[in-house]
Amino acid sequence: MRKDWRKGVAMAIAASASLIAGPALAEYPERPVTFIVPWPPGDLEDQLTRVIAEEMTRETGVPAKVVNRPGGGGIEGATAVSQAGADGYTIGSFVIDVPTMHVIKGNAAYGRDTFEPIGIFLTYPFALVAAADAPYSNLAELAEYAKSHSVRLGHYGYDLVPTMATFAAARELGFEFGADAAFDLLDCSTLRTGDVDVMNTTMATVLACLDDVKVIAAYTDEPLSIKPDAKLLSEQVPGLNITLWNGLFVPAGTPQEVKDKIAAAAEKAVASQDAQDIAAATGAGVYWMGAEEAAARIEADYSAAEALVEAAKK
Repeated sequence: MRKDWRKGVAMAIAASASLIAGPALAEYPERPVTFIVPWPPGDLEDQLTRVIAEEMTRETGVPAKVVNRPGGGGIEGATAVSQAGADGYTIGSFVIDVPTMHVIKGNAAYGRDTFEPIGIFLTYPFALVAAADAPYSNLAELAEYAKSHSVRLGHYGYDLVPTMATFAAARELGFEFGADAAFDLLDCSTLRTGDVDVMNTTMATVLACLDDVKVIAAYTDEPLSIKPDAKLLSEQVPGLNITLWNGLFVPAGTPQEVKDKIAAAAEKAVASQDAQDIAAATGAGVYWMGAEEAAARIEADYSAAEALVEAAKK
């Protein structure tokens, strides 16, 4: 009788342990995964995140989708990710400003340690562009023209790295923009309608009118493959070494095995023909930088963003 009682207790304990361990041993993902892009559809981060989501669906057999949550220069979408569970079911596709400038400026409710990088996969072919018939072709000519004419600037938000770099360049060259405004999307129609004279945007958004656009400055570390004669920002204003990237992030505390599975799918996706075709057509840098190297890059860019903020106060 006593032996049977002990056997029953042992079986009950074993059953309870299996119930507790069950969810922890579950294979990720068990349900659909959402990638949040905090910008409207169409630009490079959106296109490439969709390639990654499609690869993750193929790799896991579980649907992965992209949801666009524009607003606040990326803050609305980033906030949604910050409020999600640390389980890999909500993944952010974030531009450099999300873990750097927005934290430094106190624009968002999340903090510096809210997110962990999965990896960086995109360097934007970002530039200051104007219509092909604009009476200036580089920053020095723009500065001279702006001293006697009002020049309207379009950008993606005041507290974003490229916008602050543009204003820093203007200060360094001794001119001011006559007016400026933030847009959710800056493309061919923005220039065509005359809403702006120059605008900070990616070359992907002006591919349809590439022959009608001139690049005043390329915000890259190498010449733009689709506009190779354009001068770099760093060449025209020494010290402004701005390179814009986009990466995948999850809430801090996400299990390592989950992050590894996301990273494996992303790395395979960016090496695919679809992703490399996007790179060739737009001049984007498409590659995979793992979590450790990405974290070091973010630390360096955080310091550079702090320097931009300090310079703006002078």
